[in-house]
Amino acid sequence: MVKEIGHSLREYKKPSVATPVLVTFEVLLECLIPMIIAELVNKIEAGCTLETILKYGAVLIVMAGLSLVFGVSSGAMCAAASSGLAKNLRKDMFYKIQSYSFENIDKFYVSSLITRMTTDVTNVQFAYMLIIRLVVRSPLMLIFSFIMAFVMGGSLAWVFVALVPFLGIGLGLIVFKTIPLFHRAFRKYDALNSSIQENVKAAREVKSYVREDYEQKKFGAASHDLRSDFQKAERILAFNHPLMQFCMYVVMCVALSYGSYLIISKTGAGIGVGELSSILTYGFMILNSLMMLSMAFTMIAMAGESGRRIVEVLTEESTLKNPADPVMDVKDGSVDFEDVSFKYSASAEKNALSDIDLHIASGETIGIIGGTGSSKSTLVQLISRLYDATEGAVKVGGVNVKDYDMEVLRNAVAMVLQKNVLFSGTIAENLRWGDPDATQEQLEEACRMACADEFIERFPDKYETYIEQGGANVSGGQKQRLCIARALLKKPKILILDDSTSAVDTHTDAKIRKAFREYIPETTKIIIAQRTASVEDADRIIVMDGGRINDIGTHAELLKRNAIYREVYTSQNKEGHDLED
Repeated sequence: MVKEIGHSLREYKKPSVATPVLVTFEVLLECLIPMIIAELVNKIEAGCTLETILKYGAVLIVMAGLSLVFGVSSGAMCAAASSGLAKNLRKDMFYKIQSYSFENIDKFYVSSLITRMTTDVTNVQFAYMLIIRLVVRSPLMLIFSFIMAFVMGGSLAWVFVALVPFLGIGLGLIVFKTIPLFHRAFRKYDALNSSIQENVKAAREVKSYVREDYEQKKFGAASHDLRSDFQKAERILAFNHPLMQFCMYVVMCVALSYGSYLIISKTGAGIGVGELSSILTYGFMILNSLMMLSMAFTMIAMAGESGRRIVEVLTEESTLKNPADPVMDVKDGSVDFEDVSFKYSASAEKNALSDIDLHIASGETIGIIGGTGSSKSTLVQLISRLYDATEGAVKVGGVNVKDYDMEVLRNAVAMVLQKNVLFSGTIAENLRWGDPDATQEQLEEACRMACADEFIERFPDKYETYIEQGGANVSGGQKQRLCIARALLKKPKILILDDSTSAVDTHTDAKIRKAFREYIPETTKIIIAQRTASVEDADRIIVMDGGRINDIGTHAELLKRNAIYREVYTSQNKEGHDLED
């Protein structure tokens, strides 16, 4: 995990190395200052001159200044390294997710990916900041303070040695108790974010069914559950400070009492007021270092769970890979399914598609009809290799899709999916997803074919009209037509419409299909629809049922011989006059 996350340091390795070096010098100076002060106190007690006091004062000012410079510099370097690591981690995760196949994406919830790229990365950033600064500083401070305590106080320093195990055991128990609570609480972030995302995304449905109270209770339960775990952890961590204070006061009482006795009885063998004051200072440094270490280890342990989740994303390998010597040209829009079967995961009990044998000629218009769950969408997703067939072969232009460069294949296959997505930006910017270099004339031509020009021209800003996130300021039918126009700009060899005109009226639907026949006759068109009217003029219509091809034929042929198609048609056309022909 550490090695994988470490790869994201890259250009921030120098500040990562510089930080502990600067911290070392800062700690060294901080540990030397009490020794200089002790010498000054002894000099003053012995009756030194003003010149001596000024000389020691100048040395202390210089040392304090240097310590400040090293401290500020280490802080700046630490901030640069930790924030840089966070930036690179988010970038690496985002780029990795872009390479995922649909199968990879199916393994993670969207809310989980968002949590990993935000909260998890922030936790790792904070932990890394602690590691290169505090986790370096505290042990060094502990070691140097012990050494200086023995140098300055001799046997008196054993007071700290006696108390350290007690404090260490107490802090260790606190860490041991809180780590499982943080781990458990952190896993609940996904559930909380999922509840938020689902509620916001389905805001219209929530309000339509007046389910605000239910959603509030569901969110409240998830939030309460998370709060409960964090509260338990914080209650245990609250013992940190009182334990630290208790140990500090014990050390102060013992050191002052025993040190004063040595000084007064003259048996201190060189221990004076200055040495006693420095011993107390080093005691505070030792105990403070232990407390800081305990806090750091608790936070790092919590971040360890975040790191593991981040590495899961970074090490996930796409199930779809380019071949060693990919085909870089799609000859035509022909599509062949040769004994294809498919299931979404190796552990799935049944196939989503079974025994598909289908041959589509280039330029042909194919309609696909079938009930919900008949795997219509699954069938077409194999064409652009969003998934790979489990058995058999899918060919485009006579070549197995696995042999193509994936970018080349997907540029030749334009898909307008069931869930139409528009991005924040102008209409023109959204359309240019199909072709970044499209001219204004090409945008207008694609929109005329998709019948989108009708409403675009009514907008005051026309093609510069701003589209809100998710296309919230346009209707469902307008969104569908913009997505069709965007797909047409790719000038694909295969155009797939996956129920993409469901929100469009039948008249507009017919105009779009007419434009396809007239302007892109050489493009293979595959239209998945719920309405028979959307596919009845297709060259052939495929009837899907239970993941299998039930029948293939023209509209007239299927009306006569196929019960499924006839039932769909008659339910949508009550007169059923075609049956009498």
